[in-house]
Amino acid sequence: MTERLQKIIAAAGIASRRAAEQLIREGRVSVNGVVVTELGVKADPGADVIRVNGARITVDTSKVYLILHKPAGYLTAMSDSRGRKTVADLIPGFAERLVPVGRLDYASEGLLIMTNDGYFSYRLQHPKFAVPKTYRVKIRGSIDRASLSAMRKGISLSDGFFIPREVDLEKTNKKSTWLRITIEEGRYRIVRRYLEAQGFPVVRLIRMAEGNVELGDLKPGEYRFVSSKELKHLGGAGR
Repeated sequence: MTERLQKIIAAAGIASRRAAEQLIREGRVSVNGVVVTELGVKADPGADVIRVNGARITVDTSKVYLILHKPAGYLTAMSDSRGRKTVADLIPGFAERLVPVGRLDYASEGLLIMTNDGYFSYRLQHPKFAVPKTYRVKIRGSIDRASLSAMRKGISLSDGFFIPREVDLEKTNKKSTWLRITIEEGRYRIVRRYLEAQGFPVVRLIRMAEGNVELGDLKPGEYRFVSSKELKHLGGAGR
């Protein structure tokens, strides 16, 4: 099946799609021995010889791993009986093949990994692997050192005790505070419940990283492929 060259290069873990476009413009990509400089060119990764900087690239088309920047106002689901927007609307070319790894609630945003690799999904979500997830969270109110110290000790919730791996203060003023919180479990709305139980309503919640995979400069609604280095670290294909 033919795909745009920049998509193939990104899927091979060579570069992001935007960086792949720059490689093409610079004449550093060839297909079957012919240098390509136009972005509209398509190729078949299973049949054509594609080279970047002279090195041949390969793509495993059987497994797909995407990083999506989920915007607020989208369901982490592939369909919705009530007609609400879902993450499937953001990846129309992959929607029939992929499922989200874990969840981000409707009002939350940020990094969401999507794949068709069941073992990879299991590994990221199962508590025994303790894959860390990092969030930037804006809460109402100002936090002092005593409040921050109490947060780091954890709190009892209706479904058991919860303690984050890390809680760091980014900035604070009289009306609001930005925190960076890293956790190692995935209980339902756990970060929101943890903060609200301590009297700090959440205004905005953004997942910034999962394991070694970072959101980076992806804009809301954009996606990229997981790189081969990131995938190896997380225990995906090639494990």
